[in-house]
Amino acid sequence: MSLNTPKEVFITCAVTGSGASHNKSKHVPRSPKEIAESAIDAAKAGAAVVHCHVRDPITGEPARDPSLYREVTERIRDSETDVVINLTAGMGGDIVFGPATSPLPLKDGTDMVSAEERMEHILECHPEICTLDCGTMNFSEDVMANTPAILRAMAKIATENNVRIEIEAFDTGHLWFAKKLVDEGYITKPVLLQLCMGIPWGAPDDINTLMAMVNNIPKNWIFSTFSIGRNQMPYVAAAVLTGGNVRVGLEDNIYLKKGVLATNAQLVEKAKSIIRDMGSSIMNPSQVREKLGLTKR
Repeated sequence: MSLNTPKEVFITCAVTGSGASHNKSKHVPRSPKEIAESAIDAAKAGAAVVHCHVRDPITGEPARDPSLYREVTERIRDSETDVVINLTAGMGGDIVFGPATSPLPLKDGTDMVSAEERMEHILECHPEICTLDCGTMNFSEDVMANTPAILRAMAKIATENNVRIEIEAFDTGHLWFAKKLVDEGYITKPVLLQLCMGIPWGAPDDINTLMAMVNNIPKNWIFSTFSIGRNQMPYVAAAVLTGGNVRVGLEDNIYLKKGVLATNAQLVEKAKSIIRDMGSSIMNPSQVREKLGLTKR
């Protein structure tokens, strides 16, 4: 493969996620106020897009309460910070099984709801982008369940309400199904794709697997890619070398370097430096909106 370094690259900052990182770093935001402030700082550092989950403000545990999403989006918009808001639609598909000898009944933590309920906060907040996890994944005994019927229903809701879908592909089969959704008209062009690498037990983040994913992306799709933990910053370079855009943030990695906890803004700054050293420029939110056909809200 020849190098395909793009002239312009946009950065997405994944601000907080839904993992247990809030128990490992004081910088991982919990409350809507903290999440919004961290997103604003990331935008000022150079992120054109902020990808937001919400958490219980007290415990820090992942949540999907529409009122929490509404407060985050209102705080960002009220700040008049120019940034593209990308809200997750990945919550509400968790099934927690018992041990292999007795998988049923389902255990505490199971949260499996309808497509309509999973999209309730998207309809309330009307972000420019929302994510769509295009397949089912195993996380230990916790299964992230996304059936074809549920994904079609969620995609239909987003598309009919003029919210751009960011396809989340955790493995090759997810990319295969995403193409089917595009062919069927559930996802409209321009198509936006995120390659999610190194997340157990999806696509590993070795370069051969990355190239297998990249080589199967239709030429007119726009894509980003990321990895987690210590490979987050190497994957900034890998994304650019393969012609993609970049995602960093505390959802995926909490360290600036070994032993040093990061803020979202610091991770964006570091990614920005890598991108510029590779000869690409950083896109601003207006340029991203033009590229993705978004309407500022």
